[in-house]
Amino acid sequence: MLRKLLLLVTLSAALPATVSATPVSVYGAWLCGNDACTWASVRDMADFDAKNRWLINRGDGVPSVNLVVLSFVQPLKLLNRTTDAQTLSGVPRGMTPEVVNYFKSRGVRVMLSIGGITYTDAWNQALAANPTQFGLNAAQVARDLGVGIEIDYEENTNPNLTALQSFINAYRSVHPYDASGANHAARLTIDLAAGDRWLIALTRKATADWLGTTTPVLDYANAMVPNRQPNTAADAQANWQEHIDGKPQYDPPILPLAAAKFTGSLYIVTGQNPAPECTNFASSLISSTGTYVQNVQTRTGTTNGMLGYMFWAAECPSTRRICTTPPNSCEGGVGVGGRTYNIPIPMPALRQS
Repeated sequence: MLRKLLLLVTLSAALPATVSATPVSVYGAWLCGNDACTWASVRDMADFDAKNRWLINRGDGVPSVNLVVLSFVQPLKLLNRTTDAQTLSGVPRGMTPEVVNYFKSRGVRVMLSIGGITYTDAWNQALAANPTQFGLNAAQVARDLGVGIEIDYEENTNPNLTALQSFINAYRSVHPYDASGANHAARLTIDLAAGDRWLIALTRKATADWLGTTTPVLDYANAMVPNRQPNTAADAQANWQEHIDGKPQYDPPILPLAAAKFTGSLYIVTGQNPAPECTNFASSLISSTGTYVQNVQTRTGTTNGMLGYMFWAAECPSTRRICTTPPNSCEGGVGVGGRTYNIPIPMPALRQS
């Protein structure tokens, strides 16, 4: 009970008594395709539309989200520009210009996610082999498809941060940081843990050197979903608050992360039944965490409120979970949230501090 009271006090202190809510600007979904995130085959676009139309039409002709992140690109295959049954020149065969344009033609930004927990070893192998060429290859794919790139490197114990710096340097040598967001290929983001107690070394490095507000290197971070959906808004917010506060007690410490430099993530599928976040906005964490996300006080930088939300995951992320396809598409959760928070389409230039 005492722990819960202290948590409530901490979260209450994070909200000013009188606030002007900062609009949600990033409102996106990771998209796994129809084969558990491998994108191994070219999609029939009529079938793709039938299964994913909710993303570009929440019921009133407006997209439910302003960003989709196609997940995942296998890192070592991208480095080697592999062509095989599932991959074409390093990119999964299903990640085609037609899929990208399906979203971009409706004003929805598109990114490719490199990695994911399944491909942690492949990340390590690619970084050990040639991180500079790896970054250059990622930059070329981004240019060719007109998309951004997300770094999803989930090495918890001993991440190769020196090589990851080389990857980032190489990418930025082709696509310099673009504060305006106009060059979609210049959008380079990173995934961090839900809070600061996993991926510690990666979070320490990213917060200190890549996600600053004065000399930014990466556009922003996503605080990923935890092992399971939080039970309450307070539980979800406690994870995000760890990024806001940092971990000064760690040696070396993790610095506070500006509220304007990260999103918080929620599940939209949690088992074999649709989650409220998919189908019932009124009872969802998208609704109950909204005040926090739009108003949380930053410890560094100048503007309050997080960038917004990311959702895991659209279509069929796992054989063990229900797909977000009709009759279980997510207009009633994510879509209503997009309307409630007046999500801008297309995504605007993001706050820098």
